[in-house]
Amino acid sequence: MDKTYTITLRPEPEGGFTVRVPAFPEIATYGEDERQALAMAKEAIELSLESRKDRGEEIPESDAVLVRSVSVSAVARPVLRSATC
Repeated sequence: MDKTYTITLRPEPEGGFTVRVPAFPEIATYGEDERQALAMAKEAIELSLESRKDRGEEIPESDAVLVRSVSVSAVARPVLRSATC
């Protein structure tokens, strides 16, 4: 049975991506580009699933969550407060 897990790809200053899998806190991997990072994530998840199964540990349910980024201005605007009497 196929499962789907959310991963995060964090661009690294020196290039490439660090990969984390929230459902598997033990996973931290790296890929030189996005394609390799995704392949490394898949392999790490498969190994973690196998290891958990062998040890009789819980297998996380699928967590197909959509994650997006939003860009905002780094300049803070002053907060206007009304005077109270």
